[in-house]
Amino acid sequence: MILKSINPYTNKVIFELPEFTDQQVEKILAQSSEAFKEWRRTSFDYRKPLMEKTAELLRSKRNRYADIITAEIGKPIKESRAEVDKCAWVCDYYAKNAELFLSEEQAETDGDESYIRYEPLGTILGIMPWNFPFWQVFRFAIPTLMAGNTVLLKHASNVQLCAGQIESVFENAGFPAPVFRNLAVGSGMVEKIIKHENISAVSLTGSGFAGQKVAEAAGSVLKKSLLELGGSNAFVVLEDANIVKAAETGMKARFQNAGQSCIAAKRFIIDRKISDRFMKLFLEGINSLKVGDPAREDTDMGPLASIEQAEKVEDQLRRSVEAGARLIAGGVRDKAFFQPTMVINVRPGMPLFDEEVFGPVAPITEFRSTEEAITLANSSDFGLGVSLFTDDLKKANDLVSEFHDGAVFINGPVKSDPRLPFGGTKRSGFGRELAVQGIREFANVKTVWARYHR
Repeated sequence: MILKSINPYTNKVIFELPEFTDQQVEKILAQSSEAFKEWRRTSFDYRKPLMEKTAELLRSKRNRYADIITAEIGKPIKESRAEVDKCAWVCDYYAKNAELFLSEEQAETDGDESYIRYEPLGTILGIMPWNFPFWQVFRFAIPTLMAGNTVLLKHASNVQLCAGQIESVFENAGFPAPVFRNLAVGSGMVEKIIKHENISAVSLTGSGFAGQKVAEAAGSVLKKSLLELGGSNAFVVLEDANIVKAAETGMKARFQNAGQSCIAAKRFIIDRKISDRFMKLFLEGINSLKVGDPAREDTDMGPLASIEQAEKVEDQLRRSVEAGARLIAGGVRDKAFFQPTMVINVRPGMPLFDEEVFGPVAPITEFRSTEEAITLANSSDFGLGVSLFTDDLKKANDLVSEFHDGAVFINGPVKSDPRLPFGGTKRSGFGRELAVQGIREFANVKTVWARYHR
């Protein structure tokens, strides 16, 4: 099998890589397991400078890495640079905080001494997606490595240029080579790798279907899995919200990376008293977007990552319009390009409401009461995050517990931040990445109890 990268702007193959053989995979698994024996014993004083060097390399070669991201998935170059910057940030964050997060914790018990230790598990397999080909990997790998684990990356088949560059970043930063390795394999080899004796746990960012398969494979051999799956985030705007700010934020939350983000705003739930004003501002924003060559500095939105992805979005839109939704703007596909789109009269039961729409379509649903807005927001199989817009902060904080998601952002877009745990509920997965919770996900939380007197 040949893994291919196809530039979605030109539709030309830009990179090909033969899938690793079983023998190559077996060798890398053995090397990673062996490397863990030494890596787990290294100190934070040893790991910290390596992580700081990683951040330095990311910043010094920012433009090079951004060019590769844009070439492989069609992301506007300014967004690709921001992605590399964020990767450097997460390196800095865990270089500074990992030792504190994993320090021993004393506990008072009937023993003479009791405490909790956080120890690494072993080799962790990361199965990562194409939409943020650098960030998703670093979000997983940095805390995992700083906890003393070794990492094997199974990246999406269409971003192997990115995967190779990421591997070289760690190697050039001075990490021992087997501590982080890329496995150039297709999805057909994943189950076998998960079940391999040298894999201790697995982290997946991907689709619900992929999450189900990974969880089944890991569960069959009783290995821990962390799943960060899809999202259909509600973007709720109450009557008393700053409409201008809400519309401006909604534009960014929906159309960044051409809408190909698990945390993108995917269901706009708007108070009908202010919906006309919101939609007018939102439509003006859509009309101002410059769609085109993602390598140009002034491009706001490039193509989707593939023609197949654009066709899927086109089908979801078509079926929703057939069910009664009304197309207001956009809706036209040209190969991998899909025009920024706004649709009204969207309701539960339509694909644009029920399914995850991984593309630049903004479905709008109106509500009459706050209770109805909450019901609509929770009427989803997903539970990654919610954006709630209101100028009444007391009301906003009172409503936080009513949403079933893993995150609620008040007057802002849902986003991942190294300082905050990230993850969802329901079909959005389980487990948490980032912050103190994230680095402890792949640690053995070990209880130590001692009595010293005879």
